[in-house]
Amino acid sequence: MYPQVKYLREKGVECDVIIGARNKDLVILRDELEVLGCRVYITTDDGSLGFKGRVTDLIKKLLEEGNKYDEVVAIGPMIMMKFVCLLTKEYNIKTTVSLNSIMVDGTGMCGACRVTVGGETKFTCTDGPEFNGHLVDFDEAINRQNMFRDEEVRRLHHSKECSCF
Repeated sequence: MYPQVKYLREKGVECDVIIGARNKDLVILRDELEVLGCRVYITTDDGSLGFKGRVTDLIKKLLEEGNKYDEVVAIGPMIMMKFVCLLTKEYNIKTTVSLNSIMVDGTGMCGACRVTVGGETKFTCTDGPEFNGHLVDFDEAINRQNMFRDEEVRRLHHSKECSCF
């Protein structure tokens, strides 16, 4: 997010940035973004800093207050991007999502970053990582992301108990 906002600000584009986190201790890049001269909004699930609620709650509030946006760029957890896209579609706002979090090798060889966009199979690492968020099949991507969750938890637990790794 930071490089994109920095680039836009260097081109004179006004930007509103929403940083969402579970609590104030997990908020990152606030100072760096404020230095760029953009409006930075913080939202925390627990209300420990800024707006209490989710990113989508704050987006909706800003839109209802009359703010107009040419484009929304969503970067973060898959579930957040899904709901941002559902909201921005209602308001007919172009929305770009970055799916770089699902990339593994960055070459298109492993297929782990396969995603359906507009009914077509794409590879995040070679065709993206940015896509029209309104065309991404988030349910499929989320299901794929969760396929190995149990195994990952078992391995993490095992590595903490065993010095063999």
